Amino acid sequence: MAITRNLVDLGKFNPSAHLPFELRPQDFQMAMQDVYDFFFDVNSQLTAKGLHRLDDMLRPAIMSGVLSDMLSASLAKHSRVLRENQYFNGHPDLLVQGVYPDNAVKAGKDGVEIKTTRKAGGAVDTHGARDQWMCVFVYDVDNATEPAVNRKPMAFTEVYLGQVTIDDFRRNARGELGTRTATLHKDGIRKLRENWVYKLV
Repeated sequence: MAITRNLVDLGKFNPSAHLPFELRPQDFQMAMQDVYDFFFDVNSQLTAKGLHRLDDMLRPAIMSGVLSDMLSASLAKHSRVLRENQYFNGHPDLLVQGVYPDNAVKAGKDGVEIKTTRKAGGAVDTHGARDQWMCVFVYDVDNATEPAVNRKPMAFTEVYLGQVTIDDFRRNARGELGTRTATLHKDGIRKLRENWVYKLV
């Protein structure tokens, strides 16, 4: 089985996107390419042993968590002023360096929260409504093509980066055992989508 290395399409970036905190289009390009290269390396090893691709083994929620962590780490590595939040499960994922002691804060405002989803358009659940810069990476995983040897590599299809406020969210009903979440409402998601960074289609 020949694994394909995916490549970020440099022609799909929005030259008019407003990028805060000294972020550059190439920061996003390098972060996404880092993820593509990782999946190429891992999947090449797995399939050489006759095993499934990582894309096929991970459940969607775990895949999203892995991608969020990888993108946060890579953006922090490539960006000029953003660093990973060293507080476990702290918010946001990326902080402006030097603003918070040891680049760690439980709940801060100076930085960018990273989200990933398979939902086209970037609607994603969060653990709470906040005033924040939120970056959403939309990705596609081919789990359907048969035979499996012909499946396309995971691809980022959309990237959005918007400054949203508490009022841009709707609170989701919580079941008896569920965790309360919040999602951008219609006007909020429109605000996010207006500042798109990358779109394949």
